[in-house]
Amino acid sequence: MVLEGSSEALCPPPSLELRPSCNKSQPSPPLGSSSQLPDEVFPDDRETVTYGELIVLGHNGSLASGDKGRRRSRLALYKRPKANGVKPDVIHNISTPLVSKALSNKSQHSISYTLSRSHSVIVEYTHDTNTDMFQIGRSTESMIDFVVTDTSGGGGGCAGGEGGAGQSAQSTISRYACRIMCERNAPYTARIYAAGFDSSKNIFLGERAAKWRTSDGLMDGLTTNGVLVMHPAGDFVSEPAPGVWREISVCGNVFALRETRSAQQRGKLQFVLRARTSRIWTTDGFQLADLSPTQVDNESNTLQDGSLIDLCGATLLWRTPSGLRRTPTLKQLESLRQGLNAARPQCPVGFNTLAFPSLAQREIVDKKQPWVYVNCGHVHGYHNWGYRKEKSPAGPGGTAPAPTGERECPMCRRVGPYVPLWLGCEGGLYLDAGAPTHAFCPCGHVCSQKTAAGWSQIPLPHGTHAFHAACPFCGTWLTGERGHIKLIFQGPVD
Repeated sequence: MVLEGSSEALCPPPSLELRPSCNKSQPSPPLGSSSQLPDEVFPDDRETVTYGELIVLGHNGSLASGDKGRRRSRLALYKRPKANGVKPDVIHNISTPLVSKALSNKSQHSISYTLSRSHSVIVEYTHDTNTDMFQIGRSTESMIDFVVTDTSGGGGGCAGGEGGAGQSAQSTISRYACRIMCERNAPYTARIYAAGFDSSKNIFLGERAAKWRTSDGLMDGLTTNGVLVMHPAGDFVSEPAPGVWREISVCGNVFALRETRSAQQRGKLQFVLRARTSRIWTTDGFQLADLSPTQVDNESNTLQDGSLIDLCGATLLWRTPSGLRRTPTLKQLESLRQGLNAARPQCPVGFNTLAFPSLAQREIVDKKQPWVYVNCGHVHGYHNWGYRKEKSPAGPGGTAPAPTGERECPMCRRVGPYVPLWLGCEGGLYLDAGAPTHAFCPCGHVCSQKTAAGWSQIPLPHGTHAFHAACPFCGTWLTGERGHIKLIFQGPVD
């Protein structure tokens, strides 16, 4: 390999050892592909170690098309039979025409940073026997362990909301979005890094990508749309409270958010979110007085129970085995559903008995299904009356009011959306196994009070610089003063 002597190389030597000893005459041990063996991700009945589970928000237990192989709404990461982790080994400063030659070795993991048309920096990675690597992205190639596609929620974006028109035509999720490195020894720490290695075991940051040389002469950078992470401020289950959204770099360093999702300038050290309005957060109130980009030193890329990972098109929740033990299983959720139906709730108008449909029945409204007025919480059976067209505001120029489709509750006369109730089926999204007494507004997904209150205060990324609280089960933007409502059932009259 010919070394480049350009002045752009600045202070680093042409090649820099990143670990004390490295015998380059010996080839690196072969690295097992992340998904060559299905039992590495989906193990058999033998005793295994579970690092944690990734849950995609907005799918309520399974994808609309069904969970198939690596394309699913939830994936558990298990200890592999053989370690496939990698770690930085040697850094090379070379001329750009030689980059293709340097990257042609498909048995060598590497990250390439293009600084200019005449100069690049390539960091070679070597096998790490102490870690397992799992890769996440939109690509269906074999090196991707968890295939994630854009979530089509009620908001038509990363978090969902009311203005959506289904899944976007062009995905904003990277083909090789991120990678998670899990230590094979207790306490099995999991760390997240932006970008994943492609089929040639390379990560390539082009000339326009946000990248920089660190103070110790190494390199780091950000992906196009970025990988955002938010760790909970406290214990996710006992004291649910949102933390601060940060961006993770290719090397796993933590930075404040960029002005926009794909800006070439990395984020500043400090920022504050302005007061929320209608459950919306934006970056309009970012404090950008610090013009020199600075790393957030007191935070790390270590995943905690309840950490959220946003890939600009889908948001993932990380749950640890200990955290999942405090959430309801599918069997427990079915027991809660049967308990609701055993109470024989009735419509206060039609006096017919209501019943929540089975967990397997989704999106198909049953004739006995309970409906709710989301502005007051009164639960009824379905009825096709109570529209209040005159309540909608007049159009431009004083034209007649248009119908809104909202209904007037016959119990309290409050006007608002009238929607069917659905039990949240993804137990990993629950904060406890409490009784399903509350529903998200305006979608009508039912869960425990603690779960509803916890998710209602979490701002999820939407678009390039906005944040909005959303229902974790379907991705619909939350509305109303609190984003959820307590359900008011009427028991049997007999």
